[in-house]
Amino acid sequence: MTAAAAPAIRHPGEFRWETRLLAVVTATLIVFGLAATYGAASLVTSRGGANVGLNFALKQLLFVGLGALLMTVAARVDYHRWRAWSWPLLGLVVVLLLVPLLPFTHGIAPTINGARRWIRVGPTQFQPSEVARLAIVIWCAMLGAKKGALVRDFKKGVLPFLVGIGLVFLLIALEPNLSMATLVALLGCTVLFAAGAKIGHFMVLGFGGMLAVWWKLQHGFRAERMKVFLGESASDAAFQIQNSLIGIGSGQALGVGFGQGQQKLGYLPYAYSDFLFSTIGEEWGFVGVVVVVALFTLFCWLGFRIARTAPDLFGQLLATGLTCTVGITAFMHMAVSLGLMPTTGLVLPFMSFGGSSQVISLVGTGILINIGRLRGKPVRAAAER
Repeated sequence: MTAAAAPAIRHPGEFRWETRLLAVVTATLIVFGLAATYGAASLVTSRGGANVGLNFALKQLLFVGLGALLMTVAARVDYHRWRAWSWPLLGLVVVLLLVPLLPFTHGIAPTINGARRWIRVGPTQFQPSEVARLAIVIWCAMLGAKKGALVRDFKKGVLPFLVGIGLVFLLIALEPNLSMATLVALLGCTVLFAAGAKIGHFMVLGFGGMLAVWWKLQHGFRAERMKVFLGESASDAAFQIQNSLIGIGSGQALGVGFGQGQQKLGYLPYAYSDFLFSTIGEEWGFVGVVVVVALFTLFCWLGFRIARTAPDLFGQLLATGLTCTVGITAFMHMAVSLGLMPTTGLVLPFMSFGGSSQVISLVGTGILINIGRLRGKPVRAAAER
């Protein structure tokens, strides 16, 4: 990509349909997700007597409202500004990731399900690792555009990337949150690869990364999940994936009906977040699964079209990273639900219940739309930015 010539100047109206369709696809995923979240959370309604399923959907709607507002702002802010903001944003993320690791911050970063991944701010809480997804993509895109052809050199090109990515990876892994740490590393390396890094460097880094992750998987509950994935264990760690597959299989062609799924009735934990795809498969059937896959595929296709025709290298790398943020996360979520990957805690972008993920995904989409809107317009010199 570094050697590619800048796209020819074309009228901005020629690209308008792509950004509009991207917004429509995003809105469709959100609406589908609100319905699926309501259906997946309805089990609490039947147990507690209160309409908690509706409360889940209303909370998600609030997150969508905040995210949509920030997406609108991001879509109107010249994406080149993010190049100047990349270092401060990365520094902020490092500070936020350090907060849950400190021994005296339990008041604002409590332990939830054996991990400290959240920071409380008044009545709300957010997940710093979600912000890290966006920050690492922006920072790597800035560095890739700055390095240019130097990314093919390991010491001057690849090593600086590894320092930044490695630091964020380590802080997230210490929460512990290995799945999100791995995702952030994948996103950073994806941008690095798009910038033109050598295949040989990635082979060495990939091998080293696999060894590190494999060593981490040999301890605690992760070891049991890996054994389940490899078919070497039938312990309680297999409970989630077994019920996920049962739910998807019972949906057959058209599903059991909206809100009629049985796996959410205490059989499948986090059916409204970590395993929402399984709930969709059960209640909406094969047709619903195909629609979700098609929507994410269309999102990625539009994102990569925007990346290919972006007016400068920074825009190309940033659009690639933002598209992969949604695409890789969705793929990993679906793969876990289908038993194609060890169980992780990654949500389905735009659809699963979760404020941090929803807001960050929408902000990233807003930046992607801005890149698309600025295609065809003259690009000022980087020094003028």
